[in-house]
Amino acid sequence: MPTARDIMTRDVSCVREQDDVRTAARRMAELGVGSLPICGDDNRLKGVLTDRDIVVKVLAQGRDPGSVTAGELAQGEAVTIGADDDAAEILRTMGEHKVRRLPVIDGHDLVGVVAVADVARSLPDRPVGDLIEAISERG
Repeated sequence: MPTARDIMTRDVSCVREQDDVRTAARRMAELGVGSLPICGDDNRLKGVLTDRDIVVKVLAQGRDPGSVTAGELAQGEAVTIGADDDAAEILRTMGEHKVRRLPVIDGHDLVGVVAVADVARSLPDRPVGDLIEAISERG
């Protein structure tokens, strides 16, 4: 069974804790992604910023995206997966936390991101279909 290291996207761009949300949104647009890991000055993962976070927690509340930092939106510890965890663990973690992307950590270092699409390309359809159902269920 493939591991996260085998199927992850390796070139991961971070947004820094002190970067404002406008900068983060521009980076997302340039990269064509809907989320970015938030990295601290120590290069450790502090959270994940999504385009939905920007809309719901900044724009919808009338906050200025130029004055809100990515670090302010990092809530709690980010859900991650180990680089050597297998696809079954990736699916279990995604389903349990209802997320579609997981930062991949090797020790304390961010080494990649694994997305549902990565898992879908590496496994038969049914486990991925089960995952999509689990993520999509409303609690």
